[in-house]
This record gives sequence, structure tokens and C-alpha cells, in this order.
Amino acid sequence: MRLSRLASATVAVAFVLALPYEARAHARVHPTETRSGDLFGAACRIRVDGSHVTAYCHNPYPATDHVSLHVECVRWWDLDSDGSPVAAGPAQTVELTGRCWKEVRSAWVSHRRAA
Repeated sequence: MRLSRLASATVAVAFVLALPYEARAHARVHPTETRSGDLFGAACRIRVDGSHVTAYCHNPYPATDHVSLHVECVRWWDLDSDGSPVAAGPAQTVELTGRCWKEVRSAWVSHRRAA
């Protein structure tokens, strides 16, 4: 009986350790693009599901934010991608997608103020 519990625990730990690594999500906003006290920048949520990346960006501010999804892949032969800027207007939510052929190393969203 004790051996079967140990085997079950070992399988459970191996399963948890074998779960796929999700890429770190972080936003990169350049400090020169924002003034202190100025309300700007969409809030973005990034989800990595296998080799697919989806970001939802909601802009609660009156200024339009041009957001772009950037995806860095794990494999050296897998091309990283920089998405085209998408305008997130005031009170608007936009969806950005990207992918790698294999694993995703990291994904982030860049922000640029509309001219």
C-alpha cells in the first residue's frame, strides 16, 4: 500500500514539473514617450497557449494608443515576430495574435502614442 502511494506522489510531481512553460508577459513602454502625470497606455493581458500568443489591450484613456505584439521564439531557427501597430482608441479593446512554430520564449506589447 505504501509503495502505491509513493508511486502516485511521484507521478503527480512529475506531471506538475512536465507542464509547459508559459512565456513571461511584460509591457515595454519607453519613458521618453510618456510625460509624468500624463494618462496614457492601454492595459494588456497576454496569454500563451502552446505556440500561440494572444493579447487583449484595453485603452481607458482619451488618447489613442498604437499597440504592437512582439513574440520571441525559443528555437534559433524559429523566426521572432513584431506585429503591425493596431490603434486602440479611447474605451476600445483590441486583440493581437502571434505564434511560433514551436515554443514561445517571451511575448510583450509595445505602446506608441498616436501622432
